Amino acid sequence: MIKVRFHDCVEDSLLKFAVIIAKNNGKWIFCKHKERNTYEIPGGHREKGESIFDTAKRELQEETGAISFTINPICAYSVMEKGKGERDSEVETFGMLYYAEIFSFEQLHSEIECILITEKIIDNWTYPQIQPKLLQEAINRGY
Repeated sequence: MIKVRFHDCVEDSLLKFAVIIAKNNGKWIFCKHKERNTYEIPGGHREKGESIFDTAKRELQEETGAISFTINPICAYSVMEKGKGERDSEVETFGMLYYAEIFSFEQLHSEIECILITEKIIDNWTYPQIQPKLLQEAINRGY
């Protein structure tokens, strides 16, 4: 089972992912990867030497085509799951959750097939045990 926890402060070196809750004109933005039939919140892995904030901006641009936007941190989060190959150990991975308001887009040039801009929250998630909880935390915090 996967557990998601939220943190007000986490050491920067632990942050491996940036996930961005994004809206355009009050509507949610979700991404569809070319190799999947499900949707997800924009985000991805931190690259070597990159700040977590730069990761968030890069991933938002790559996965939505955003060219004009504001972006702000919401909170850190962690995902706890059973370690692979180890019976009872758990592995905790940390990320940073952001909120972005996107004002304009360009054509996508990435592994993302399309974006969905909608008033409704999706129900066919790529990561159903994690991303709905991240979205709900953003909503709970007023985003």
